[in-house]
Amino acid sequence: MDKEDLKIVNKGLEDEMELSGYRLCRWKLVLVGLGGLCTGGFLFLLLYWMPEWCVKATCTRTTVRDADVALLRSTDEFKRWFRARIRIMLAPGKDPYDNLASQTASPQANDHAHNPSDSAPGKITSNPEDQHVRYFTLHSTKFFWNDSIQNFEVLKGLEDLSMTCSSVHSKHSAGLNKNQQEYRRFFFGLNEIDVKVPSLFKLLIKEVLNPFYIFQLFSVILWCTDEYYYYAMAIVVMSVISIATSLYTIKKQYVMLHDMVAAHSTVRVTVYRGENETEEALSTDLVPGDVIVIPSNGTVMPCDAVLICGTCIVNESMLTGESVPVTKTDLPNPQRDKKGGDGDEIYSTEEHKRHTLFCGTNVIQTRYYTGEMVKAVVVRTGFSTAKGQLIRSILYPKPTDFKLYRDAYLFLLCLVAVASVVFVYSLETVKEIIVKSLDIITITVPPALPAAMTAGIVYAQRRLKKVGIFSISPQRINICGQLNLVCFDKTGTLTEDGLDMWGIQRAEDGRFHHSEEKADDKSLVTTKFVSCMATCHSLTKIEGQLSGDPLDLKMFEATGWILVEATEEETAHHDRIELTYVKPPNQLLPPPELSELYELSASYMIGIVRQFSFSSALQRMSVVVRQIGERRMDAYLKGAPEVVASLCKKETVPEDFAEVLEDYTKQGFRVIALAHRRLESKLTFHKVQNTNRDQIEKNMDFLGLIIMQNKLKTETPGVLEDLRRANIRTVMVTGDNMLTAISVARDCGMIQPQDRVIIADALPPKDGQAAKITWHYADKPNTCNISTHAHIIMEDGHSVDEMKTQEQYHFAMSGKSFAVITEHFQDLLQKLVLRGTVFARMAPDQKTQLVETLESVDYFVGMCGDGANDCGALKRAHAGISLSELEASVASPFTSTTPSITCVPNLIREGRAALITSFCVFKFMALYSIIQCLSVALLYSIRSNLGDFQFLFIDMAIILLIVFTMSLNSAWKELVAQRPPSGLVSGPLLFSVLTQILICLGFQIMAFLLIQELDCLHIVSYLTLIALKKKIKRIMNRVNTTLFFVSSFQYLIVAIIFSKGKPFRQPSYKNCKDEPFSLVCVPLSWRVSMVLIVLGNTLVSVFIEEGIDMFGTKCLSWLCCRQKKVPKARYMHLAQELSVDPDWPPKPKSTTEAKPTPHPDDCSYQIEAVS
Repeated sequence: MDKEDLKIVNKGLEDEMELSGYRLCRWKLVLVGLGGLCTGGFLFLLLYWMPEWCVKATCTRTTVRDADVALLRSTDEFKRWFRARIRIMLAPGKDPYDNLASQTASPQANDHAHNPSDSAPGKITSNPEDQHVRYFTLHSTKFFWNDSIQNFEVLKGLEDLSMTCSSVHSKHSAGLNKNQQEYRRFFFGLNEIDVKVPSLFKLLIKEVLNPFYIFQLFSVILWCTDEYYYYAMAIVVMSVISIATSLYTIKKQYVMLHDMVAAHSTVRVTVYRGENETEEALSTDLVPGDVIVIPSNGTVMPCDAVLICGTCIVNESMLTGESVPVTKTDLPNPQRDKKGGDGDEIYSTEEHKRHTLFCGTNVIQTRYYTGEMVKAVVVRTGFSTAKGQLIRSILYPKPTDFKLYRDAYLFLLCLVAVASVVFVYSLETVKEIIVKSLDIITITVPPALPAAMTAGIVYAQRRLKKVGIFSISPQRINICGQLNLVCFDKTGTLTEDGLDMWGIQRAEDGRFHHSEEKADDKSLVTTKFVSCMATCHSLTKIEGQLSGDPLDLKMFEATGWILVEATEEETAHHDRIELTYVKPPNQLLPPPELSELYELSASYMIGIVRQFSFSSALQRMSVVVRQIGERRMDAYLKGAPEVVASLCKKETVPEDFAEVLEDYTKQGFRVIALAHRRLESKLTFHKVQNTNRDQIEKNMDFLGLIIMQNKLKTETPGVLEDLRRANIRTVMVTGDNMLTAISVARDCGMIQPQDRVIIADALPPKDGQAAKITWHYADKPNTCNISTHAHIIMEDGHSVDEMKTQEQYHFAMSGKSFAVITEHFQDLLQKLVLRGTVFARMAPDQKTQLVETLESVDYFVGMCGDGANDCGALKRAHAGISLSELEASVASPFTSTTPSITCVPNLIREGRAALITSFCVFKFMALYSIIQCLSVALLYSIRSNLGDFQFLFIDMAIILLIVFTMSLNSAWKELVAQRPPSGLVSGPLLFSVLTQILICLGFQIMAFLLIQELDCLHIVSYLTLIALKKKIKRIMNRVNTTLFFVSSFQYLIVAIIFSKGKPFRQPSYKNCKDEPFSLVCVPLSWRVSMVLIVLGNTLVSVFIEEGIDMFGTKCLSWLCCRQKKVPKARYMHLAQELSVDPDWPPKPKSTTEAKPTPHPDDCSYQIEAVS
């Protein structure tokens, strides 16, 4: 039954979950209530902390269809549990996309009214024939029951209909009437991203019910019963301060997020109702399917909408961190083409983002045709929008999967177990054992542990802020200390953001001319080549300044032409409806007669009729233009040289095209190809507006190449060399040409001069032939063999191929090849990414897939990009660093205010320092607990204990001072090859802790025994005898004083020993204080003895700890025969396998084919090498 009733919601998505149905059970509820009363409410707390236990304790299992309560568990590595109450809503139908008549009903849920976001206006009356719609809400997302699939699903918007581009125009361009809008609002709610700021009372209750504070309350009660009132009050004060600080921080974050969202959440919009009828409405009333009119002066988008008429200039910095305005054009309508629906495809906000206006982005201005409005169909609203999903990711972040945090709980349990065993021998009665057991647990888990663990991260965050690195996820700082691979975008990251024009190389009649330095020469002004440069771009004027893509801007400025945008009044007086035109300045025109100067100038005005925006997937853009005074139109195309050449007539492409292109790309130049086509005279303006780009971008005439220089940033080689020395792999992920990327990789040191680069050129299955990979060298390999070490470093610091003479090699591949290998060569993919260094022509989603693949072989991956096309990869990586000018970018965990990759080693250094600080603090707090536990256990044996003020002094004057100053150490000045451990449960760390425990125990027992053997203690005072006979706890005695002094110095000793400096942190020197509380006078000779004991303790502790640092790892490896074990990390295991594989790497000019296995249901492939 369990398997049958288990449903999967959000299947295949990042937030995929398993769903089980439960029904409330009355007798279980009664039993739980009684159990809660009998346990003083502790059972209620336990069920509050454990949603799974709560549901199973109060409900019985049933089918999901009939359930009252949904129990969900995430399918990711965290396996988190969630509980949700299933509600019932009354509505006229179950499908929000049904075209119902005027009947609509006010929804009701479980006999109580909905909140405003769930209900329609009150004027709508209910209908007896209303249907029951079951739903539940989790993380601001509604899941509705679907009878057809017998499961709950999320209604995202119009994309649920899988509508084609043509159907968007034909079925959704007329908008919705009032009744349809109100009916859909039942399901989609109000169009708002409602970030509710909880009241202080709710936050207080949630914070107080934290397990740690419940433990603190239990401890305070226990200490009060043991008459430790001052210590208990001090802990209460600390807890109140901690809670107040936490409440203030959480409240402030909620208010900031609410203000950021609410700033433009509600605006007035113009809704199109069909037949040119419009009405003003609030943006909160919008539902998917509404058609809105974009005002000419711009607006902030309140929803995700697809343009169906007109053009918009949009600033998408809120989403991408890139402030360059983007041109959005209307969605193509294939059915308007004469040839029918050729090329019609399913609309997707990701695939058609050049036609989609996203929520939260700023529409700067619009362009529209005379008599027509700029219209857009609402696709998604509320939390389903792009902005809503970003806000959801902030409100409900995924927990940070890091070994340190997982091991911490296990480590604490071990401490409690050790402490419990230590003191049992000294107790007699069962009552004493129970009371003192509870007491020793409160001693073992120190009150300041949470604050101590986060102090290092807080200080690291402050230091990062000083160097211009801001973080929205401070917990990831520790993970940055484990990074062993960093992916870099090329343009704007490794190289300068702007491109410099190096020259042009025109082509005519299938032959290249000699390269020319300038394009603004008078002899070139009337050529098609310069006309293409002047028109084929997405530039626009904003407040009189040219704005747009930096590459387009550089190319246009190189022509010296002028861009003029016509006003609404000007276009209204002309039949020609070009909204933008370009013209050369008069000084660039050929010297005609003065009387003909005006006519000649006018004839060289070229109007841009239609623009097909640049597409990352297509790697090209094109425009349709008309020269003033001519009837026929021209099409100009620019893009990646290989793509442009494939769209041109073969006879117009020079025979040496590949050689010339290779020569430029090897030198690291950015090459763009241009092409031209004279369109048919029958193609009118209106036909052009309805033509698919595929009909325009074919049979072109090749015009030549633009060569642009993308210079390396001055700091790039040095930073990459630092990372290489630290054994941190570097990978280039770019949308640029393959050979250009390889050239830049060599120039910046990512690929050493003597290293081979093997290009994997993969082809998909075609004409019955299997997918195959052709291997070849990017350039002529060096003939001499170079003895190098492979850069796959094992956990013990040794290289996989250490001392193995072999040639170092790197793999390079394009985005197309990566897609084929991902689909057809899954087993080969992980081997390739192990040595893959250059990934060129990568689409944004492929960058994300690459990061996921690298993480699947257990790399800790960092991603550094400019924030434009790297958002997915930045969010998916363990540490994403956006080189954006915005201080707070929601696109990545880390944002650098300076566009320089120097932030990468800075972040790793601070991450390592924070991680080592966390280890140091945890080890110190563990030793502090054990040392205090040992002292208390020894004093229990003589019916004594530490005094109230002694506890206060240890915790406040020593421990807090040490912990917070221990966290002040800044990062070491340079990166080293050694990496810090990733978890607390590691051999050297545990060995270090255990040896220090034994040393402290030994010296405490020594002091304990020696003080009792002194002659002065042989004559026991009368009060002490009475105390022993009556078993009264006696605080003020010489044993207490001795153990207090010795243990106080032991805290300082382990703090100094554990607070390591080089190679991850700067060295630190700790201050110490001690004042006598509840002490007695001891003889001078014993004072000298205590000093000697402390000095001996210090020397032994330092000697043992240094020995562990120097020889511990090797000794443990030798004892455990570690060399014979399989490495933990997948990439290390693969590296070991490949190091002994004689057929790896693949030989040059060989081919690897994928052959499907005989079983059709099996998706695996056999790999055959064909020479």
